Amino acid sequence: MDKLIETKELYTNFYTYEGTVRALNGVSLSMKPGETYGLVGESGCGKSVSVRSMMRIVQSPGKIESGQINLFMSDKDHQKGIDILKRSETYMQSVRGNSISMIFQEASSSLNPVLKIGDQVGESFVFHRHEEMVKEAIDRLLEKSEKSSNGLANFFRNISVKLLQSELNSIEKYDLKVAEIDKELLEIEDNEDEASIARKHSLNFWRDRCQEYNFLIKIQRKIPILNAYQRGIGKAIRRNVLQLLTELGIPNPSNIIDRYPHELSGGMQQRIVIAIALACHPELLIADEPTSNLDVTIQAQILDMIKDLKKTKISSVLFITHDLGVIAEVCDRVSVMYAGDVCETATVKDLFKNPQHPYTKGLLNSVPKVEQGEKLATIPGVVPNLVTPPSGCRFHPRCPYAMEICKNEKPEIFELNDEHSTSCHLYSQKEDK
Repeated sequence: MDKLIETKELYTNFYTYEGTVRALNGVSLSMKPGETYGLVGESGCGKSVSVRSMMRIVQSPGKIESGQINLFMSDKDHQKGIDILKRSETYMQSVRGNSISMIFQEASSSLNPVLKIGDQVGESFVFHRHEEMVKEAIDRLLEKSEKSSNGLANFFRNISVKLLQSELNSIEKYDLKVAEIDKELLEIEDNEDEASIARKHSLNFWRDRCQEYNFLIKIQRKIPILNAYQRGIGKAIRRNVLQLLTELGIPNPSNIIDRYPHELSGGMQQRIVIAIALACHPELLIADEPTSNLDVTIQAQILDMIKDLKKTKISSVLFITHDLGVIAEVCDRVSVMYAGDVCETATVKDLFKNPQHPYTKGLLNSVPKVEQGEKLATIPGVVPNLVTPPSGCRFHPRCPYAMEICKNEKPEIFELNDEHSTSCHLYSQKEDK
């Protein structure tokens, strides 16, 4: 089965004054290329922590304790994947916002209030598509030189082209050096002998210290007369930002680009956050409750936008929500989480038609129906405090089918078929019989 990203036995803790919050309790997920994958569960079940762990942006006092997070983002790593927990922070900076992007909760808090929209959307072009912007600036200057007969203007344009080409050469050398380091790291990643461990440490050290620009480039960027060539890069970035906002259906983008976040509505802020995430055409877009705190009309528009973008700009979407209706509308497969555990994974159709885990059944029974006549079903009890989580299966205090084994042992994942698995002792009992 092809994979895009997978986690294996992922444990993430938060070390607080109250105690250790065991947020992820061995989470294993696997996502295919081209699909829309859903994570659903009650608030506090570990959905956001799971994806933050995938991007290695768990903030202090949180820490990824153990497990694997494997990325399969290109042909060279397609067979075994890259375990990002073994890679440097510089490597992750090249992945975040480029191969993997994320739409965070609360668009208003995701945007910087003191920067204009154009600067915030353009940041992705600066960090991940800079080479492309430099080439575009060179092409524009050469095109103007061919059309212009002004000798003095063409003289200054030619100087700018020379400076841009020196910057482009520096970027290409940096990319080549980084590619060589990443290739060797991938080849020896699974080796655990002393020499290989020392070599991996050395390679990660030098990757973190590789410089994109040499000494001369840094000088020409700081000299007031010479650094005028960078205006061409700025114009290229602005053109691309305007094009992106136009493609996303944002009205009057030439006005929006020069405004601040507080001047926009909640729905418009959410569109800007989506634009930032899509600037580099990521292979995987993580949408962390992108419709929270929006009215139903804007929610529908945002969901339609993500579905349309899935067909044109992005390969795969990992959608996080606590709304089963949203899952039914946009997702192909879904995993149900509870208190840091993955309870059940199935296709959306199979999950709604044939739920197997008691928690999944409880969730579906608690959804109001049009023909609802009797009292609405609920799941008894409350979500446990993860500082002192229940032993064994974390759902057993609320489970109507709880057995003695549930209190003592965490259930394994049982494969019901190729597309449906669940983590429940009921199925171990069936197998024993």
